[in-house]
Amino acid sequence: MVCVSRSESETEALGERFAAALPPGGQVVAMYGELGAGKTAFIRGMARGLGVRGRVMSPTFTIVNELPGERELFHFDMFRLGSSDELFDIGWEDYLARDGVCAVEWSENVPEAFDGSEYRVTIEKLSDSERRITIEGGEPC
Repeated sequence: MVCVSRSESETEALGERFAAALPPGGQVVAMYGELGAGKTAFIRGMARGLGVRGRVMSPTFTIVNELPGERELFHFDMFRLGSSDELFDIGWEDYLARDGVCAVEWSENVPEAFDGSEYRVTIEKLSDSERRITIEGGEPC
C-alpha cells in the first residue's frame, strides 16, 4: 500500500488506521526513512490505534520505550546501535514473546533482527510537508 500524506496529522492518522487493523498477537513494524521523515509521527498514530495511554516520544537515548495500553507498544530507536547484537543483548527476543507490537525506527541498523514476517513502513520526504508512505509485508492472510 502506498499513500501520500500532506501533513504530520495525516501521517499520524495513517499510523492509527494501520495499527488498528493489525492482527492479534505479536507484530513487528520495521520503520525506514531519513531523519525527520515522520517515523515518530507514524508511531504516535499507531499508539492511538492500539489504545496506548501516555505520550509517545522518540526513545533515542533509552533504546526502547514500553507503552501500555489495550495492546502494548514497544517503541525502539536503533539510531545509536552499532549492530543487531546490541539489540539482542537488551532482550529483543523477550519483547517479541510478549505479544505486543514492536515498532522499530532505524531498522536498517539491525537487519538481522527481522525474519521476513515483519511489516515494513518506508517514509520518503517529497517536500517539507508531503511524505510518501509505503507499507509492505506482514504475515500472509
